Amino acid sequence: MNEAFEIMKWPMLACLLLPGLLVYLGLHIVRREIIFVDLALAQVAALGSVLGILLHYESHSWQNYAFSLGFTLIGAAIFTLTRGANHRVPQEALIGIVYVVAAALGILLLSRSPEGNEELRRTLIGEVLLVSPEQVLRTFGLYVALGVVHFVFRRQFLALSFKLDDAVAQRLSVRWWDFLFYVLFGWVVTSFVQIGGVLLVFSYLIVPAVCANFLASRLRWLLLIGWITATLASIAGLFASYQLDLPTGAAIVCALGGELVLVAIIAAIRRKKESPIR
Repeated sequence: MNEAFEIMKWPMLACLLLPGLLVYLGLHIVRREIIFVDLALAQVAALGSVLGILLHYESHSWQNYAFSLGFTLIGAAIFTLTRGANHRVPQEALIGIVYVVAAALGILLLSRSPEGNEELRRTLIGEVLLVSPEQVLRTFGLYVALGVVHFVFRRQFLALSFKLDDAVAQRLSVRWWDFLFYVLFGWVVTSFVQIGGVLLVFSYLIVPAVCANFLASRLRWLLLIGWITATLASIAGLFASYQLDLPTGAAIVCALGGELVLVAIIAAIRRKKESPIR
């Protein structure tokens, strides 16, 4: 029992502490209706990490992290400039293109590495089970700092995502605040990609937010339901991973998917009960 606790202690803390900010940001992304922006930014961050590895930096070194963050900031600038632009192509299409190109470039770069398949797997599903105490504490400290920034400027960020017309009417600098949002968002994504991989980042951002929107509309309830969803899936996924010797990130993603199905069924039953009898 003690051995199991020691093995799972830091992965458990990572999956309980770190998704909190991801869930909050996921609510913004779902409301903005740019669902795949997080997946695209996560893949861009992974591309930067792949380039760092090919330049012979360790995967968890600060140089590798700098490559990953730099690529993510470029992606943030692209998405800021394309939001609300007057073209016939929707922004979601451009986001998808960025994701596909970044993924293809990553595959091409890793094809030059003798351990390319292993590195590709790591960028997708991460290494949550091997996370170190330093990684967890450093990333949690960063998330707290970024969370404080979001709290201080919550009026501007919430207006951009939930009440864009009000933000324009109040003459907020939409493009500037949008860029700051994407920079902070990209920083969060970059940090978690280093731990959980692309798929887990996307799942923590989107699935709890979608579950919450099925069941509530007020922000406080959306946050609470999202956090509960992420917490339960983390515990279930980690338990299944340890007991059945499964990849941890993939197990958590599947647990989140199972919760989404369950919540969708509950929401459908509730709507049926609330609908007037004809």
